[in-house]
Amino acid sequence: ASAIRSYLRFRALQHADQVESLLAAVPSAACWRLAALPKYLETDEVALLMAAFDRTLPQHQRNYAILRCLVDLGLRSCEVAALRLDDIDWKNGTLTVRTEKSQRCDVLPLPSTSGRAIAEYLRKARPANESRAVFVRHRAPFHLPVSPSVIRSVVRQAAVRSGLMDRLHGPHRLRHSAATRMLHQGATLKQIADILRHRSLDTTAIYAKVDVPRLAAIAQPWPGGAA
Repeated sequence: ASAIRSYLRFRALQHADQVESLLAAVPSAACWRLAALPKYLETDEVALLMAAFDRTLPQHQRNYAILRCLVDLGLRSCEVAALRLDDIDWKNGTLTVRTEKSQRCDVLPLPSTSGRAIAEYLRKARPANESRAVFVRHRAPFHLPVSPSVIRSVVRQAAVRSGLMDRLHGPHRLRHSAATRMLHQGATLKQIADILRHRSLDTTAIYAKVDVPRLAAIAQPWPGGAA
């Protein structure tokens, strides 16, 4: 019996060596850059998310305004956390977005929905202090701005309350959702790139894959199928 077991182990090792020698002949699957489809929330899901705030509560007013910046403008969590009162031009309806990593400043149009939410928070709910940050803590010390981790937590909590835990795991999906919504509303890829502040149109081009109506208009019929 031991001789049989030894023989079987020998054959198994021999077979493994043969498989290993053939691996080099197996072509690897192509993995194209930006091949995956961007995941985003549908319009009704965004509405459900935004309805998950009790705006009679000061902290929820802040969090609602934060989500408006993410949903309406596709800002990154770090960009929302870095917003300062001087970045808002109420007269001209613009918002200056500062990216610390690249030392860039971009001026974007401030949507009315975001502007109203921020104004309501500043007038009614923001703790009184000398900080120039737009969004500050609602627990002592009150003068400190919220951090990107706080914003990520705000998004996760809103996802839980709205029942979207499986669809929304962080702020970046809201950035995808903003880009997709703009595309569906007729914005060009260049316009979307300007709002999202992409350095290359190649990065923005991924959203062309979710524009199903326009893709359908140029799709060729399947060979042998109906035209």
